[in-house]
Amino acid sequence: MAVSNLFQTLLYTVNNLLQQHKYKTALAVVKGFRNGAVYGAKIRAPHALVMTFLFRSGSLREKLKAIAQATYTHSRNLACFVFTYKGLQAIQKHIQGKQLQSHSFLAACLGGWLVFGENNNINSQINMYLLSRILFALSRLAVEKGFIPQPKRDPFPLFATLVWGIVLWLFEYYPHTLQPSLQSSMNYLYHDSNTWHDITDFLIYNKPKAN
Repeated sequence: MAVSNLFQTLLYTVNNLLQQHKYKTALAVVKGFRNGAVYGAKIRAPHALVMTFLFRSGSLREKLKAIAQATYTHSRNLACFVFTYKGLQAIQKHIQGKQLQSHSFLAACLGGWLVFGENNNINSQINMYLLSRILFALSRLAVEKGFIPQPKRDPFPLFATLVWGIVLWLFEYYPHTLQPSLQSSMNYLYHDSNTWHDITDFLIYNKPKAN
């Protein structure tokens, strides 16, 4: 009974604290860390599971360890970035007395350098994912602001043409320049499909099973 009462008191105290407006900025930074950790795990775990079992060799234990490591790294990095970004935004707003667009840019730049500046597979994938979205967004913003004229035709077919033409050219002749997971995917699609021995590795398996 005493333990139950203590828990109820603690829960009431915490909930009361969360309602205090004066702590809202600091609590938002903490919740940002929480959301970054959860979202990073949700995004990375299924991706790592699929890619590891499709393309990675090794024992089951090694594969599970790789999945766990990739998930942890993505989750940790995203949590640390959100914490840093929101914290730096709050500090700048407190110093200048108001929120400016430059605060977001500067906070994200420093957070990106501190958290995503290390050149590894996880950070590389995240940064390249964002780069493609940035290019799209900046193109739309340039049209919206009148820096470039509104296209008379949908430019997406031209975009798709160039993207696929360039990436397959790079894959066929300069594969070392592409990210490793992309190389693995393309090897599976375009090179492994050139080789088979019988019906088993033509339709059922990609490569004949080792005896």
